[in-house]
This record gives sequence, structure tokens and C-alpha cells, in this order.
Amino acid sequence: MSGLFTIALDAMGGDHGPHVVVPAALKALAEFSDIHLILVGDKARLEKELAALGKAPSDRLRIHHAAQVVGMDEPPTQALRNKKDSSMRVAINLVKHQQADACVSAGNTGALMATARYVLKTLPGIDRPAIITAIPAIKGHTHMLDLGANVDCSASHLYQFAVMGSELASAVDNVSNPRVGLLNIGEEDIKGNDQVKEAAHMLEQSHLNYIGFVEGNDIYCGDVDVVVCDGFVGNVALKTSEGVARMVSHYMRAEFKRGLLSRLAALVAMPVLRKFRGRIDPRAYNGASLLGLQGVVIKSHGGADAVAFENAIRIARIEARKRVPQRIDKRLGELLNEESAS
Repeated sequence: MSGLFTIALDAMGGDHGPHVVVPAALKALAEFSDIHLILVGDKARLEKELAALGKAPSDRLRIHHAAQVVGMDEPPTQALRNKKDSSMRVAINLVKHQQADACVSAGNTGALMATARYVLKTLPGIDRPAIITAIPAIKGHTHMLDLGANVDCSASHLYQFAVMGSELASAVDNVSNPRVGLLNIGEEDIKGNDQVKEAAHMLEQSHLNYIGFVEGNDIYCGDVDVVVCDGFVGNVALKTSEGVARMVSHYMRAEFKRGLLSRLAALVAMPVLRKFRGRIDPRAYNGASLLGLQGVVIKSHGGADAVAFENAIRIARIEARKRVPQRIDKRLGELLNEESAS
């Protein structure tokens, strides 16, 4: 799909606000010639940030003023009710009114999900939006959902997540028939709770490329394209993975600093270590999609730097180009028709 794509950026959200969002926007504009960006937030602060970088608004970058900011620890209901002129709400409104093709925010996750769901609504046939992101694996990467939006899920919700995840992987990775696995405590049919077992039965009857139960260690093998689970399990798995990565990094640094020989070994190994760090760099995977909405909304990590936030913009661009919400809507309708006919 060709054309120009406009992405609204919540420039005030996250731990660093304009200090990260503005340079990330400039990097994205330099890399992608087919995007226009809207910086949403305090106009004076954003103009000051641009001036400090020797830049100014242009035909591909404009500022849309918003007077309020949603705090990182602000209750979602309070943000939804009292922050109608927040940078987050205004950015999402731009998507609703078709003035932007996507929105990116590093702000409060709960508030972002609540606001996006209220403003954009869910797609027909989707009960709840889900959070999905790509996770590095031995063979490429694996898409995993839900990562925290829905703590308690029914079998029907898990089925809907599978449909959405499959269509996203197909669109983003150009995979014609993504392999879908259901996260469980074992591969045997007798394992798991009632919701997982029922969801497995529904997926077995579907026309998705369902490969069965997968376990936690399978997430990183690259033998499955989409891993489906409820938000409680997914969030714990993701945070555990991040903790393990930090621990491995800590011990590697400690060992290389242990003595002179270790330091010399570190110098020799430096090229390999740089490549290793690049392959698992969390900044390269920053940007989680809020799937199931009638619009593209990408959640950046709250502590993201400019490199990481630019990657979130890149993901928004891809999903806007591939029209992911429309593809999910179409695919869900096709599956329902196929299953009712069989």
C-alpha cells in the first residue's frame, strides 16, 4: 500500500515526555519519507524542544496543542473523566476523526487502554482489546498476547486474541498462515485450566493454523509465530523475561570485570558481545499494539529513550500501511462464515 501516513504522537506521555518524543520524531522523519507526524502536547514546550535541536515545525511535522497531561500513576477512570484535553486523549481523537492514521503513546498503560477503547471502540465481534508485542526468538521473533490488558479471560476471549494475533503476524511479517500456539503448562491435552482447554477446542475447529499447546520455553524458539494467553500469564511471562535478561547482563559484566585476564577476554569478545546485545536489545522491540480497536494505537514503554520510541513509531507506520484493524475485522468475519458453513 502506498501513500502518506499521519501518526499522532502523545508528546507529553512517559517518563521523559518531549525530551524523548521530539528527537525520536525527527529520527523517524529522516528515516521514513512517507510519514507525517503530529506532536500533541504543550505547544510552548514542544517549540522549545524543537528549537533546542535546531528544528522547527514543517510540512511533515506539526504541533497540536493539548493543555493537560495524564500522570503515569493516574487512575484510568480519573484520566478518562477529567483529562479530556490531555495529550493522550487528543492524540487518540485525531485517529477517531481520521486526521491521523495511528497514535503512539508512552503514557499510562491503563489510561491509554481505557481512553482508546472509549474513544475508538472495539471492532465488531471483539469483546476486549489485547496488548501484543514481538519478542526476540532463536528464529526471528514471536508475537505474544495478551500482555496485561485482560487479567481474567474466557475461552472466547482467547480465541479472539488468536484471530487478532494471527492477522497481525500475517500483516507485519508477511506470513501467509502464521502458526498459533496456546500457552499452557504442558503440551498434553489433559493439562491446563477449563478456559485454556475450551479455547483449544475452539481453535482446533477453526481455520487458523493452530499448532496446539506451547510451553514457556517455546516462546523463544521461533517455532511458533503467535503465542496466546490471558493478560495475567502474559504479563508475568514478559516481566520474568525482562528480569532474566537483566540478570544475565549483570553477571556478564561482573565476570568480565573480575580481573586483568577477564578484561582482556572482554576486549577480544567485544564484537560478539555487541552483536549479541543488538539482537536482544529491548529498544528494537519497543512498541506494543492495542489490538481489537477501530484504529491503530501503539504503546511505547514509559521509560523508552529516543531509539526505542522511534521503533514504536516504525510499528505504527507498518500497521497503518497494512491496515491492521481492517484486516482483523475482515478475517474475523471470514472465520465466522467458514465455521458456520462447516
